Amino acid sequence: MVQLINGKVVENYRWSDSVFSLRIIAEPFDFKAGQFVRLGLPGGDAKALRAYSLASPPGASVIDFVIAEVADGLTSPQLAKLKPGDSVTITQPASGFFTLDEVPDGDDLWLLSTGTGIGPFISMLHTEQPWRRFRRINLVHGVRTAADLVYQEQIQHWQQQYPDRLGYQPVITREQIPGALNERIPQLLESGKLEAALATSLTTNSQVMLCGNPDMITECRGVLAAKGLAKNTRRKPGNVTSENYW
Repeated sequence: MVQLINGKVVENYRWSDSVFSLRIIAEPFDFKAGQFVRLGLPGGDAKALRAYSLASPPGASVIDFVIAEVADGLTSPQLAKLKPGDSVTITQPASGFFTLDEVPDGDDLWLLSTGTGIGPFISMLHTEQPWRRFRRINLVHGVRTAADLVYQEQIQHWQQQYPDRLGYQPVITREQIPGALNERIPQLLESGKLEAALATSLTTNSQVMLCGNPDMITECRGVLAAKGLAKNTRRKPGNVTSENYW
């Protein structure tokens, strides 16, 4: 049964003009890395509650949501205006099966995201599970501009903590930035440029998680299927697990 609880904003951090992290204290609060809840304003219309994945580690005292502000949206512009001490309505329990528990074992784990779809991957990387189960992890983040590349310090920390085990590849489509690739993720997969950049081959022993733009997910599924990587389901385990982000 879905319940509503109140949380308190402790920080509203602006990454860029269009992306922010809303950090909230809400207890008790339990979830698995990769799951989502719905957020809204106290006393607001239940229809205005919107789903957001958690970017913080399970058990954290402060929970983190990375959110894109949609100018004509019902909820995100209001959340973007919240200040420390303001209240937020949160649904419980957390929902969704986009978790590592649903992903078969493999040699390497590819986390392919666009926009705020990186959030659940940040949550997963905070846990021991991916590091325990996979020899190599590749995190790919596709954005329009470099300003939207979130959690840079945290990603650099993981690269130092797990040398030679975490590959990180930013993909920026509207700017030319050193170290970043400039095409869309499906095209980079199809051409082999993404594998070359990360010095890792996609094989049938790879596991791929996709989160973000539905078009990116659909196109990536097609490219991966052509490479022999099948959709992962509970009935028929495969290589590709996905979650649309709107």
